[in-house]
Amino acid sequence: MIPRYTRKETAKIWEPENKFQIWLKIEILICEALSELGEIPKKSVEIIKRKASFNIKRIDEIEKEIKHDVIAFLTSVSEKVGKESRHIHRGITSSDIIDTTLSVQLKQSCKILKKELKALILILKKLAIKYKHTPCIGRSHGIFAEPTTFGLKMLGRFCEFNRNLDRLIEAEKKISICSISGAVGTFANIDPRVEKYVAQKLGLKCEEVSTQIIPRDRHAEFFSVLAIIASSIENLSIEIRHLQRSEVREVEEFFSSNQKGSSAMPHKKNPVLSENLTGISRVIRSAIIPALENISLWHERDISHSSVERIFCPDVVVLTDFSINRMNNILKNLVVNKENMNSNLKKTLGLYNSQRVLLELTKKGLSRENAYRIVQSIAMKSWKSGKSFHELLKLDKQVTKLLSSKTLNEIFNINYHFKNINKIFEKALRNK
Repeated sequence: MIPRYTRKETAKIWEPENKFQIWLKIEILICEALSELGEIPKKSVEIIKRKASFNIKRIDEIEKEIKHDVIAFLTSVSEKVGKESRHIHRGITSSDIIDTTLSVQLKQSCKILKKELKALILILKKLAIKYKHTPCIGRSHGIFAEPTTFGLKMLGRFCEFNRNLDRLIEAEKKISICSISGAVGTFANIDPRVEKYVAQKLGLKCEEVSTQIIPRDRHAEFFSVLAIIASSIENLSIEIRHLQRSEVREVEEFFSSNQKGSSAMPHKKNPVLSENLTGISRVIRSAIIPALENISLWHERDISHSSVERIFCPDVVVLTDFSINRMNNILKNLVVNKENMNSNLKKTLGLYNSQRVLLELTKKGLSRENAYRIVQSIAMKSWKSGKSFHELLKLDKQVTKLLSSKTLNEIFNINYHFKNINKIFEKALRNK
């Protein structure tokens, strides 16, 4: 976790203190369950609950010697508890603790991620409604196409991030899993009722079939969802970057009075936040391959997945949280330039109406091929000369023979392109 891209609330989830606290909680819950089953004296459990604690420095000291983090933890706890520590970790394996803890950490992370996503969705909704009827030129392949509205652009992102929230909610269910089944997952030395007890206390579900570890297809799905979220953030970031280009300037990231752009060129106002998110999204997506490869393990288990997860689990969650939060701040302070949107519409020379002219000519009996040839020829003249497409159409005898001046004027009414905007909004915002 790099401090520059880390928010404190999420970072705490992955710090050793939280991890060991969850380990301890699970071990105590197992003792409680065993006590209810009559396998541990209740008095012993009370002593364990009262005395059990850990010291991170001590855990590190022990691990350096014995080369096993869970045993080091258990040794540290036993030094605090004393004789009754013999009941701790009864009938279970390290993976029971580690995997269930990872589930808790991911569930804790989801709480933050869902909160940030909901905030982002709300901002996008507000932008969509505010600029619902703000015309701007749509682009395909980066080239002027037909008019849309800036609100409609934002509405599309609103729907996209709603889907991302749905994906995350479902992925959270898949990863909220408890496994307390012992070596190779047979429950030979631990009663299945213990797992059920621990799962209920932690707000988790029991793994259907464990092989000592929770199957890694669950984790692969979860991190794939985070990768999709990252791609959606990059998609929106790229839109902002393109719209901030000097020759476009339809939107801009907020630029504070004391902010600096280029170290060499004082005039620069660069979309650095959006560029930053574009880069971070690449890192988040890079976790997909190792997450998928972690599914394939030897027999009931090996630990080839362990080192991988120690690296990418914290980093990817932290970066996803940072990215969503940063995008929230970008959009909250986004500068929307309606004047430049209108100016860019004018730069099209009215060429965005080429399809309408084409369709009207076919309605008058021309073949689509002939109509396309005529319209394209006039459109190219407009591009080359810089003259109005509308005016050039009025001068073309092939066009005026079929289309009256009134019809041409109607064709060039920009409001035609927005006649279904309300319907689109109604459909998109229904029940949201």
